[in-house]
This record gives sequence, structure tokens and C-alpha cells, in this order.
Amino acid sequence: TGWALSEHGRIESGVESFEIARHESRGMRFVRFNRWLERAVDTRRPLIVYEQAHQRGGAATEVAAGFITRVHEFCALHELEFSSVHTATLKKWTAGKGNATKPEMIAAVVRRFQAPLDIDDNQADALALLHYALEELVAS
Repeated sequence: TGWALSEHGRIESGVESFEIARHESRGMRFVRFNRWLERAVDTRRPLIVYEQAHQRGGAATEVAAGFITRVHEFCALHELEFSSVHTATLKKWTAGKGNATKPEMIAAVVRRFQAPLDIDDNQADALALLHYALEELVAS
């Protein structure tokens, strides 16, 4: 999962893995996510933004929906605002077309936001979401 945050004009970003070991319950992924969210998010921040999950079915959709549910719960508990952004909206805003590929998104994020050249698609999406939120949601 990619993440990015901005505090006092300083931007940090990265990728966090919530993989489960062979012997673990699938629910451990969400336990780890909850713990990470509590550590990672400063509850004084006004807004959490995430990319909408694609409803294609299968394990990936189940995990994405589970993470989103936990974000909603976290925001409710800490009285934080949250918003989602559709993938095509984010791609169009970032790379100029709603069906941009992963390499095109990475290149656009590197070019537009001076991101490191070695970022992966998860971190690139998180940085794009952060800049989108700062320009389109927070500024308005």
C-alpha cells in the first residue's frame, strides 16, 4: 500500500506491506493495517484521501474494501474527514488521460512532483493522491 503525507509543506511517502505469512489468518492483514494507521496518521490532520476500490471481485477487491472500511472507521473514531478519488479521475489529473498505464503514472509523478526515480506504482499513486487532495480538495 502506498502512502503520502504533507506536514508544514514537507512531503513524505513510501510503501507499507501488509502481507500475511503462510500460517496466519487472512484477518492479520487488517490487524497490521489498523496498527500502522494508528502510528502513521496524525489525528490533527484534516483529511484522509484514498483511491476508490475497483469492484472486480476476488481477493484484491476484498482486501481493498477491508482497508477502506478500516479507514472509514478510523476517521469516525478520530473525527477526521475522508474522501475518495476515482482511479480515472486521478489518472487524468496526473497524467492527462484517464487510462494512463502504471509506467505513465510513475513518469508523470516524477515529472510533476519531483518524486524519486525509483518509486513504484503504489508510491506514485499515493503522491498523486496527495497532490490532488492539496490542489483540488483542501485548497477549495
